[in-house]
Amino acid sequence: MKSNFKDENKALKFEALFRRGSELLHRGKANDAADILQKAYALNPDHFDAALNLSGAYILTKKFKQAVKILEQLREQAPPNAMVWTNLGAAYLGNPILARDEEQLQAIAAFKQALAIDPIAPNVAYNIGLIYRDRREYALAISWFQRAVQANPNDQDARNLIEKLREMNGRS
Repeated sequence: MKSNFKDENKALKFEALFRRGSELLHRGKANDAADILQKAYALNPDHFDAALNLSGAYILTKKFKQAVKILEQLREQAPPNAMVWTNLGAAYLGNPILARDEEQLQAIAAFKQALAIDPIAPNVAYNIGLIYRDRREYALAISWFQRAVQANPNDQDARNLIEKLREMNGRS
């Protein structure tokens, strides 16, 4: 009987932490969300959404290695989940300015896997375009930005980058 009460109390505590952390993450308070989601994750590391939200909070707070550790486990649990692959791409890339070749290629592979699962996964084609732009592979960047515009015709940033890269390439 005592064990049942303890388990129920733990489940209620987890649920409260998970909801609060998820709410903070949704409101853009990643640092606060990460602290609370870490506590929820410690109580129930097998809860998929808690792990995924914690990985997102880690990415937003630039704790990329911690995010990768969680996301690589989630990838094994749920390979056909586009959000896992999207977050994994962001975590592999880390800080785009500091990203090395290997990290860029890992990110591209993860992002492409997300698109294989969900061809219009939000912002994924755009992120691949940014990596290719940073690699100065402008023709590839343009094609990925074009795909971003196909997925989201209102993506003015992608449209602007296409024009800018075409000008840089000497095309009109």
